[in-house]
Order: sequence, then structure tokens, then C-alpha cells
Amino acid sequence: MNRLVVVESPTKARTISKFLPRGYRVEASMGHIRDLPASASQIPAKLKGEKWARLGINVEDGFEPLYVVPADKKKVVKKLKDALKDADELYVATDEDREGESIGWHLINVLNTKVPIKRMVFHEITEDAILQALENTRDIDHNLVDAQETRRILDRLVGYSISPLLWKKIAPKLSAGRVQSVAVRLTVMREKERLAFVPAGYFGIAAELEKANIPFPATMTHLDGVRIAVGRDFDDDTGKLKQTLENGKDVLILEGKEAERLAGKIKSAAWNVTGVERRTQKRSAFPPFITSTLQQEGSRKLGLSARQTMQNAQRLYEQGFITYMRTDSTHLSDEAIQSSRKAVEQRYGKKFLSSKARQFANKVRNAQEAHEAIRPAGTHMKTKDELGLTGSEGALYDLIWKRTVASQMADAQLEFTTITIETTENGNTLQFRSSGKKILFPGFFRAYVEGSDDPDVALEDQEITIPELAEGDSPACNSTEATGHETKPPARFTEASLIKMLESEGIGRPSTYATIMDTVVKRGYVRKKGSQLIPTFTAFATNNLLEEQFDKLVDLGFTADMESVLDEIAAGSVKAKPYLKDFYSGDTGLLQKVEGGLDSIDAREISELKFSKWGPFVVRVGRYGPYVEILRDGEPIRASLPDDIAPADVTEEYLADLIEGASKGDEVLGIHPDHDMPVLLKKGPYGYYVQLGEDTEGTKPKRMSVPRGTDPSTVELPLALDLLSLPREIGSHPDSGKPILANIGRFGPYVQHQRTFASLKEPENVLTVELDRALELILQKERKNMPVRELGVHPESGEPIGIYNGRYGPYVKHIKTNASLPKGKEVDEVSLEEALELIAAKEKAGPKKKKTTAKKKTAAKKKTAAKKKTAAKKKTTARKKTAAKKKASEKKS
Repeated sequence: MNRLVVVESPTKARTISKFLPRGYRVEASMGHIRDLPASASQIPAKLKGEKWARLGINVEDGFEPLYVVPADKKKVVKKLKDALKDADELYVATDEDREGESIGWHLINVLNTKVPIKRMVFHEITEDAILQALENTRDIDHNLVDAQETRRILDRLVGYSISPLLWKKIAPKLSAGRVQSVAVRLTVMREKERLAFVPAGYFGIAAELEKANIPFPATMTHLDGVRIAVGRDFDDDTGKLKQTLENGKDVLILEGKEAERLAGKIKSAAWNVTGVERRTQKRSAFPPFITSTLQQEGSRKLGLSARQTMQNAQRLYEQGFITYMRTDSTHLSDEAIQSSRKAVEQRYGKKFLSSKARQFANKVRNAQEAHEAIRPAGTHMKTKDELGLTGSEGALYDLIWKRTVASQMADAQLEFTTITIETTENGNTLQFRSSGKKILFPGFFRAYVEGSDDPDVALEDQEITIPELAEGDSPACNSTEATGHETKPPARFTEASLIKMLESEGIGRPSTYATIMDTVVKRGYVRKKGSQLIPTFTAFATNNLLEEQFDKLVDLGFTADMESVLDEIAAGSVKAKPYLKDFYSGDTGLLQKVEGGLDSIDAREISELKFSKWGPFVVRVGRYGPYVEILRDGEPIRASLPDDIAPADVTEEYLADLIEGASKGDEVLGIHPDHDMPVLLKKGPYGYYVQLGEDTEGTKPKRMSVPRGTDPSTVELPLALDLLSLPREIGSHPDSGKPILANIGRFGPYVQHQRTFASLKEPENVLTVELDRALELILQKERKNMPVRELGVHPESGEPIGIYNGRYGPYVKHIKTNASLPKGKEVDEVSLEEALELIAAKEKAGPKKKKTTAKKKTAAKKKTAAKKKTAAKKKTTARKKTAAKKKASEKKS
């Protein structure tokens, strides 16, 4: 008997095929084989006239989705149908979550076969798991399919209904999303907190004391029994003490001069230990990873984005190294627990084992079906080195291995010591505190310390050593110092902290977080600076509109409740269609809100941003970006805001400088000594630049950007001349002998060697960077630009062909031709012959596009010429008529 097994990817297909008996053939569907229409071109001709066709959902008849097979999936469908001709049974082996169930349901509907169909599920790709899945097949779970379909419909209704409103009222190319918009709102709310924040300054006194030749730090906590104010005592919005505290009674704000005076006096005073408190504490191991915690630790420990973490995890799963990576369950199977405990005993010793096997309760709100946690697959618990894993895949596997093993390890035991020390100055008693921490037993720390790559180093870092002290001891004072402090605004979200917030609020699903993080950046709502997620002014304007017109959709509680409804649909306790009807067509439904917004929302007003920190200035978001505006003598004066400025970093002074720059016009810095032409400082939409000579028609004067971070008021003729002299030759490359250049381009300053460009970041200076540093930066860039896999050389050119990682996925490259890999094609599956075909197809397609463009340009020119010719004819005809009339009139006279 022949059996066809269908999975999502070729890698998964190859791994599974190793474990299947004879007679089984495995093919890949390359993900979903059909979906809602992605564009108008995919809508069938007979339905294009329907009002609902744009949505891809028949909102007039039971919210029936319109599913289409995209052009790039038709070959896949044909291949699967051909494979089915020789099959006696069809096994649907897609992933075990709702999306996997939905993919399987679509497969069955499109293939429309009469052979028996079996659904097989597994959470790891090992021989035991696959053979067990073959023996325990089931039918498609239609409740899971309904839940996933409802999610897809809700997301489409929200996105396709609200996005056009954003285009009309704010700016083109914006988008709204059921979870995406809540994520944007959270970043905006945090930025508003930072805008409202008023810093508070306060002082303290730090001392270095010593006992038995062991120095230790101490910090002043009280003066005459009154606690010294610290950061938590100040109100973020006022910069003053919180109303519950009264200065001088509950807490005391220590002023700078008084702190310096006291610090100077007490250095030579006697110090006495007045209290010693010791307490022990146990720390229990963390639960094994779920999707969101894996993404968070991948970010913190490995510096990976949520998408990179999931891409690596997907590859590890499909190769059979870890269990399924989309899960919100912390449960471990009995086999996994026993394997983990065996690994602990073998590698660390019996004393590091927990007294009994540990299971962890789910703390995730609205947790989905009972999957297992993410762990190493199988029962052998092999390390990354034993599996031969390297790079980011190896690092992520190591993280998963350590977290799983640590979950079955003994508690860590810590001892905390708090020492109270007093000294006096002119009758005043100053109280200091010193704290120590000792690890009595490392327990699970030996394998895993959250936020650290090296547990052994982390253990040393965690200990704070202080000498053995007892009441009555008199430590020596080595030094004292008045220390100034300032309260800090709330920290901006990182990918890790935003995912943690979404998860804790029950918003979205683990499988969606990576896509959400990508989308908010690509749509211009959030800008990444290091690990920080900084909302843009566009995000502020969009959030204004959504809060005003669609308050429920961006409400955290409402969005979490929607997830609960989807869970109830998955459980079969709620029907999808009535819920969708109420959500979209109800009295306060989405349709009513969108139609009402078209009439009621004032585009100018909704895009206006005002904050007390900005004084009289108003920031608006226009179709071409944000700008500042102020009225002077009844006339508006405007200046563009740079794209990379964070809203909370904008001050009244900064906006005033922008307006002043816009009002001032060009500044003549002097005359160029070689060209006898004026050198001008000018301001453009992207910042200040210097220019040689005036703007004249038909010429393009030399220009060079003023480096970012340079105060334009400090730009004088010598600096301008240096900038205009760029590019600067720094020296020669030691290998090629070719020049190394420093210059400023569209994206800022850089150094260059032939076709390699490496950006210069602050504090590097394009005018002073030296050869050694330039070579170092170029070498780093060249290594980064190296192919992830070399395939060989082109038979005609002799130039190398390689596979590279690009912004939109892997691609093959030959000289200047880049060709993306087909969807679902893995890097290690591509042969040189396939790469040559891709490159040839791309090179063949390239000129055609150019010809098409040239044809369009030619047609446009001909059309313009024809219009001019027609207009000229009309003028000539009109002149002739006028002349004829004049002549006739003269004859009559």
C-alpha cells in the first residue's frame, strides 16, 4: 500500500522520511496552499463587482471567506495531486497548532481526494514520535480550524477596513492591525510617560570602609533617624516628592553642598557597626521555555530579534533537534523529565538534582491547547557540541538545553547580609548600610542564569563580598564622596519587554509576536535604536485616531477578551459567525465606526501633537513626514523634523532652533580660496549641509552634509572647506593597493574600499578617522558580506556564486545579479545548477523591465509632444480666424 504524507517544508519532509517505513512518500506544501486574496488581481473576475470582494470576505452572507490559490502555489498543488494518483492513503502531518490544523484542512479541500485521509500530529520529529503518530491518527479538528479562520477573518476585517481611513486622514501606506495597533499604542503610552517625566536631582554619600584588609562599600541611608530621599520617593510627573511624603519628617532631600560638607567631615570620624542581619533565601529554577520566553531570552542573551529567534527555532525543529517551537505550555512529558534528571546527575552530580520531578503550572493568560514546552527532542538530551551545532542555531539550542536541564535542578541557596554602620558629625548621627550576597549552594545556577551566557562567570558576578562583621566592630574609613543622582524616565520597550507585556495581558499569540515586531518597524510606527523600540510621530498620530474612533480595538482588556473568544471557539463552546456579525455589523461595530470616522475625523486635528514640554510649538504629521509649526504675526512658520528624533527627546529649545533655522535662510561662511566662490551653510529637509556657490539654473553646485551631532552654529569656513574637500584618501589597502576613502553619503559618513562601504558611527569622525580604524571597519563589513554558502563559479564569467542572507530572505548572487530563493527553499538544498537557472532567469527578466519602462517613457513623451502639437495647431487656427475677421472688417469699412 502506498501512502502520501504532506508536511509544510522540504526540511521537515526530509527529516520525517528517515523514520517512516517503506511505502510512505513525503511531500511539502510549502506552507499554506491557499488564503484570502492578497491583491485585487487574485479576485475572480465574476466577483470583482461585489462590494465585499476587496475584503475577501462576504460580509453580506455569513462572513464566508473567499479562498484563492496564489499563482506561486499552483505548481505545488499540481505536484501534490500527481503524487496522490499513486497513493492509497493521505496523511496530513502539518504542525499541531491551530495554524497547522488550518493548513491541513485547506490541503484536504483543495486536493479533494477520495482516498482515506488521516491526521497525524507530533510535537517532536524523532523516530519514536513519528511511529507513535502513525499509530494514533485522528480526524481534522474543525473547532481548531474555525478558531484559526475566525482569527484570520478578524485580522482581515480590521486591517482592510481601518487602513484606508489612515491613508485618507494621516498618510499613505499605513496599516492597522488587531494586535499590531495595541503594540504600537503601548510604545506610544510609554513615550508619553517619558514626555511628561520631570527629572529630580538628589544627593547621597558613598563611603569605602575596610575591615581585616577587605574593603567594602556603604551608602548613607538616614540622618538623625530621618531617611534620605532616593529616586523612588519622587513623582515622575512633577519631579517633587510624592504627596504621601513630607520633606524633613518622612524623608529628607540632601542638598549638594550639605552632602559635600558632611562627606568631608566624617572621613576621619569613628565608625561603628550597630546592626548585622543575615537571612537565607531559596531561588527555584525557571520553567522550560515557551515561545514568548524563548524570544525574550534570545533577545537578552543572544541579541536576536524575535524573528531571528523563531527562524532558528524553526530550523532546529524541522531537523529534529527540538520539540515544536510554537507553544505556551510549560509542561514536560515524563520521558523528558527523566531524561533531564539523568543529564543533571551525569553532568553535575546527584546533589544538584531537585528532590522530586518538577512540573510547572501555566501562568500564561489564555494559554492554548496543551502542547509541551520547548525542549531538546528525544530522550538523550545531547548537547550542541554532541550534535555538531554551531552559529546562532547552536547558541539557541544551547539555551534551550540549559533551560530544560535547569528546570529539574535543585534550588539555589543564597545568604544576604545587611550591615548597619553609624558615624557622627557635630552631634548629628549618620547611618550607612552595606549589603553582601553569598551563594551557599548554586543549584540550578550551575546550568542556567537568566540573562547570562556563562553560568560560571555569572555566579562570580552575583556574589557581593563583605568581611565578617559583628555589632560593636569599628571598620576603618578609606574614603567618602558626595554622590549626585537624577531620576530616570521609564525605560522604553525592547522587543523582549514588549513581548512580555503582550503575553502578560493575554494579547496575541506566541506565533504572531515576531511578525508584529517586524510590521511595526516596516510600517514606520517604531524605530529601533540598539534594543530600544522608539515610536515615531506617525505612531502618535495613528494612535490619536485609533483611540478617538476605535477605542475598544486598542483597549488591552478588549483585545485580550477577543483571544478568549477565539479559545472558546477552539473548544467548541462558541460559534464564530454570530460573533463576527456583532463585531463587524453590530450597532457599535467596526463598519459603523469606519463610516462615522470618514465624516467626523478632522485630518489636521487628529495629526496635531501638543505637550507642555514643547511650549507654544505644535508638531503635526503631514503626508510627507512630521514638522513643527508656530504662528508669528498670524502667519505659520514651519520646519521639518528629522526622521531619527524620538518624540520624548524633543524639547522646546530644540523646536525653537528648528524654526530659527527655517526662518534664517542661507548663511555665507566665506569665500573658497581656490574657487573664488561663496561657501554657504544651508538647511534642507534632511538637515544642514554646506554648498560651494549659489544655485544657478543648469548647474549643480557641490554639496556635503554636515555630520549628524554637529551644532550648525559651530560650522565655520575651515570646517566647511574640509567637508567640501571630501572624499578624503586615508591611505592604501595593504592587500589590493587600492585607496581607502572617507566620505559622507546619503546614509551618513563611511569609509570605502572598492565596492565595500562601512558606516562610521559616533564618535568616529569622517575628517579624522585613521587608516588602521578604517581597515578594521572594512574587514568587519567584508566578513558580514561573506556568503552563508559558496556554490562554485559561473561557467562563463568565472566569478563566484554564493548564497547570502538579505533583508527579505536568502538570495543567490553573481557579480551584480541577485536572485531570491523560491519560497520554502532552504539554503542547504540549493545546487549550483539551480542557482545558475535562478540567475539566468533574473538576468533575462531584467532588461525586459527596463524596456517596458523605456516604452512607457517614450509613450509619455509622444503623448506630451502630441498635446503640444495640438495646442500649437489650435493657437495657429485661432490666429488665422482672428486675422480673417480683421481682414473682413477692413473690407466692409
